[in-house]
Amino acid sequence: MPIPTTGYREVAEDVAARIRSGEYPPGERLPTYKELADLYSVSITTVQRAIIILQDRGLVVGLQGRGLWVAEQLPD
Repeated sequence: MPIPTTGYREVAEDVAARIRSGEYPPGERLPTYKELADLYSVSITTVQRAIIILQDRGLVVGLQGRGLWVAEQLPD
């Protein structure tokens, strides 16, 4: 899957596609903000904005001090 090199919406769409494809299955921990920023060649702020979109969609759950996790039950 090609990695987008633009803004937070593209990062959010790509991570969502990876979740839906099973690359990041339900209940799995996502890479850290730093790892995602490195993966997409964007700033941590861009990743944070992308994660907010994914949380609003119910795809990702953030547990303070424990990281980001793919939601156990994905929305339809």
